[in-house]
Amino acid sequence: MNDNQTNDSEVDVRKTPPNENFADAVASPETFNEESAPAPEKLSTQIAAHEAANVSDEVKSQSATVFATVKSTEMRERERSDDVERQMRTMSRRSFLWGALAVGAGFGGLGWVNTRRKVDGLPWPLRQSHEFNTQISQDFFSSTRLAPTFLPSQISAERVNGDVGLGDDFDVSTWKLNVKGLASGEDLSLSLRDIQKLPRVEMTTEMKCIEGWSVVVHWTGARFLDFARKFPPATQSGQSPNFQKPDDLAPFVGISTPDEAYYVGLDLASALHPQTLLCWAMNGKALTPEHGAPLRLVTPVKYGIKHIKRIGTIEYSNARPKDYWAEQGYDWGSGH
Repeated sequence: MNDNQTNDSEVDVRKTPPNENFADAVASPETFNEESAPAPEKLSTQIAAHEAANVSDEVKSQSATVFATVKSTEMRERERSDDVERQMRTMSRRSFLWGALAVGAGFGGLGWVNTRRKVDGLPWPLRQSHEFNTQISQDFFSSTRLAPTFLPSQISAERVNGDVGLGDDFDVSTWKLNVKGLASGEDLSLSLRDIQKLPRVEMTTEMKCIEGWSVVVHWTGARFLDFARKFPPATQSGQSPNFQKPDDLAPFVGISTPDEAYYVGLDLASALHPQTLLCWAMNGKALTPEHGAPLRLVTPVKYGIKHIKRIGTIEYSNARPKDYWAEQGYDWGSGH
């Protein structure tokens, strides 16, 4: 065989047409040969396209799932909102009905209260409620329970309030303090100098008005306790006063202005509280007429309505004394 002779098998192989379908060739190894394989670039493109198609289908499936979940959530929220709205409408109607019933009952109750018999100027249900407040205040009262004190820098601007019993027809130079119900059985007439001979006390406390406002004031005076020891009340047993046995002392103190236009009542325990003072000075200066000159009461465990100005008479008694604001509808104790 010379060089120009050809092998038939080689010719057949070269003349075999290339395989157009690489996947079929792979599936049929007997028909596969290297020349029939597609180019690597074409193979990569086909694989990428196939993977992209799979990813696209997966994304579409996930999107459909998310959309369905969102729609389901929206529907549940809409149903819940509708339920809440229905409940609110029901509650609103119910609340309105209960409110109307409460208002009606309130007016009916008030009408009933106002037609009850009166005790000390008030229908007895209101008077009983005030008495209850007084009893609660007395139960919590203690001579060791002190009102807060303040620094001089915390003193408030002076404020004038209340002028009952402070008429202009008053001469402070002729003023005397009348004291009644004493253990001696005799009444006394004291001057301001007599009061100022007692141990001097200064304190800065808050005076609270029953109207809702308050002021911090620096007071100068003498403790009512020292006054009572110097001028003791009569006893119920008739024996000499013994402040170690307070139950034997006259249980009440009545205090009034010289014209008796204003008057307050105190239980003796409150009067003997260590912060209850008979004061002649306020914020470092002698009392002015509008603040109760020449002598006033200060008791920070009581509301301001008990802080009587321009004292004219102090009287110990076994019976509860009358009280100006208690007659106007406030509770007799007026403690806080």
